Amino acid sequence: MEQRETLGSRLGFILLSAGCAIGIGNVWRFPYITGQYGGGIFVLFYVICLVILGIPVLVMEYSVGRASGRSILPAFRKLEKPGSKWHLWGYPAIAGNYVLLFYYSVVSGWILYYAFRMATGAFDGTQQESAQAAADVFQQMMSSPKILIISMLVVVGITAVVCSFGLQNSVEKVTKVIMIILLALMVFLCIRALTLPNAAKGISFYLMPSMEKVEETGLFNVFYAALNQSFFTLSIGMGGMEIYGSYIDKKKTLGGEAIIVTILDTFVAIVSGLIIFPACYSFGVSPDAGPGLIFKTLPPVFSGMAGGRFWGTLFFIFLFFAALSTMIGVFENCQAFWIDLRGTSRKKAGPINGIIIACCSIPCALGFNVWSSFQPLRAGNTVMDLEDFFVSSLVLPIGSLVFCLFCTWKYGWGFDHFMKEANTGTGIRVPSKLKFYFKYILPVLIAFLVIYGFISYFS
Repeated sequence: MEQRETLGSRLGFILLSAGCAIGIGNVWRFPYITGQYGGGIFVLFYVICLVILGIPVLVMEYSVGRASGRSILPAFRKLEKPGSKWHLWGYPAIAGNYVLLFYYSVVSGWILYYAFRMATGAFDGTQQESAQAAADVFQQMMSSPKILIISMLVVVGITAVVCSFGLQNSVEKVTKVIMIILLALMVFLCIRALTLPNAAKGISFYLMPSMEKVEETGLFNVFYAALNQSFFTLSIGMGGMEIYGSYIDKKKTLGGEAIIVTILDTFVAIVSGLIIFPACYSFGVSPDAGPGLIFKTLPPVFSGMAGGRFWGTLFFIFLFFAALSTMIGVFENCQAFWIDLRGTSRKKAGPINGIIIACCSIPCALGFNVWSSFQPLRAGNTVMDLEDFFVSSLVLPIGSLVFCLFCTWKYGWGFDHFMKEANTGTGIRVPSKLKFYFKYILPVLIAFLVIYGFISYFS
C-alpha cells in the first residue's frame, strides 16, 4: 500500500470541502425555494438550521476523518470499540458516493453541452426566438442518448484524470483554480445582474420577508424546507467531508473550519439568486423551479442583454465549475476507498473508478429516452429520480444520524474522544456544554428529517 497523501495547505482543504458541498443545487434550488418560502424569513431559518444541524454534523465528519486518517469504512473500524459494527455503515455510504456520481455526471454533461451551444450562438435572436431555441435544444438533448452519453463521458473523463495524478499536485491544485474562478465569475455576473433594469424587483421577490408566502405555505413547512436545505447543501452523512478531514493536520480546530466552509457554501447559494432573479425580472420572465429555470428560461433572458452570448456562456461555465467541483470532491472519496481498503495506487484507482462510473451512468442517461417507460417508485419517475432518492432520502440523512450517534454515545467513539479531536489546534472551539444537545436533541432532529422526508416523498 502506498503512503497516504495529505493536503498541502489549509486553503486547499477549505476549497476542496467547499467544492464538494457547492453544486448546482446551490444555483437553482436555493434561490427558488427562498422566493417560494418567504424570502428573507426563509434565509433566516436556513442560517439557524445550518448552525443547529449542518455545522455540528460537519464537525463530526471532519473529526472522524482526522482522528482516523482513513476514508469512512476503515475510519469507523479504527475508532469503534472492539466487536462493534459501526464500520458496516461504510458500505452503503460508499455506495451513495458512487450512485451520486452516476446521475451527477449526466446533469454536469447537460451543463457542459449548454455552455457549448451558448458559446456557438444556438440561442441568438429575439427573446421569442431564443425561447423556442432553448426548448428545442433541451428536447433534442434529452431525447438523444448520443448527446447525453458523450457529454457525460467528457465530464467523467475530466474528473478521473484530475483525481488520478496526486492529491496535492492535481486534485488540490485544480480545485483551487476552479473554485477561485467560480467565485470570481459569480461576483462578475452578480454585478452585471444588479445593474439591469428592474433588478430591484427581483431582489425584493428573493430576499424581502413575505409573511403572505409564509401564511400560504405554513410556518412549519418553511422551517422544514430550511432544515432540509441546510442538511443537504453540505453533503454530510456519506463520508464526502470525512475524507477531507483525513487529509489535514491538527493545527486548527475543526469548528472554525466547518464554519468557513459553510459560509462559502451559503455565499454561493445566496449570490446565485442575486444573479438569477434580477435577470428574470428585468426581462419579464417568471422564475421557475429546477432544470427548467436553468435550461429553458435563462437562455432567452441572456439573449435580451447586450452581449448576451458572452454573459450566457459565462453563466454556464460558472455552473459547470460548480458541478465539476462536486464531481471531483465525491470522486476523491471513491479513490480513497480503493486506496485505503484495497491498497490500489491512485493512478490505477482513477481509471477503475472512471470506467465504473461511466458505465453505470448510462442507465441514467437512457432513462430520459430509450428507457423512459421504466418509472420506479411512482409514476413519472426516471432512473435519476430513483438514484437521487437513494442518496438524498436515505444515505445522507441516515448517515448523518450514524455520525451523530457514533460521536456522542459511549457505544460508539464517544463524546469525549470527539470533543478532544474537534478542539485540537487553534481556533473556534466546540463548547462541552452542548453535550446534551448533541447527544439527545440533534439525533431527534435528524431522525425527524429521515422519517418525515420518507413519508412526504411517497405522499
